[in-house]
Amino acid sequence: MNTKLTLTIDDSVISVAKKYAKKKGESLSALIENYLKSLTAKEFKEEKISPRVLKLKGSIQLPDNFDYKVELGKALSKKHRL
Repeated sequence: MNTKLTLTIDDSVISVAKKYAKKKGESLSALIENYLKSLTAKEFKEEKISPRVLKLKGSIQLPDNFDYKVELGKALSKKHRL
């Protein structure tokens, strides 16, 4: 069910937002609705971590400067011989 909502927003913000929504092929209402969904989903989302994974917490120590993206790149290069 959709409900009408009245918002007070600066004219210049509305103008830019309408252009952005049009560029994305969405209505301004849809754009705002999706933003509010994403904003509130983070707060109310309950992520359950399995007990097996929790047992692993703290079992490995990595240096402060460890960059997993670099290490992943190295491993993938080695695997695919790039």
